[in-house]
Amino acid sequence: MRDLLYKNLTSFDRSRKIIASSEITDKEGIHSVVRRHFACMVKEPENTDPEKQRPYLYVVKERNTKQKREHFFCKIKGSFLAENKGKLLHILFIHTLRVELSASAKLGEQTG
Repeated sequence: MRDLLYKNLTSFDRSRKIIASSEITDKEGIHSVVRRHFACMVKEPENTDPEKQRPYLYVVKERNTKQKREHFFCKIKGSFLAENKGKLLHILFIHTLRVELSASAKLGEQTG
C-alpha cells in the first residue's frame, strides 16, 4: 500500500512558495513515512545582522532496535541574493526531510 499527499501553495503576490509532500508505504514488513517540506520567500534586501542569515544544517539519526524503529531528520536553511531585471532580491529558503521506518503492524500480527 502506498499513500501520497502533495501540496503546492503560492502566495498571491508570488513572494512566498511552500511545497510539501508526504509518502506512506507498507512494503516487505516495513512501514515507512517520508515527509518533505520546502519553503522559500523573496524579499527586498535589508541591512540585518549577518549572523541571522548564516546557513544552517541540522541532522538527527536515531535507531531503536528494541522497538524496531529508525528515524532520520534533516533541516537545511539559508539565503542568497539574486538580481532580476536590475532589481536585487533576497531569497530565503528552508528544506526539511523526515524519514520514519518501523516494523509493520501486519508483520507483528503474523509473528505474534
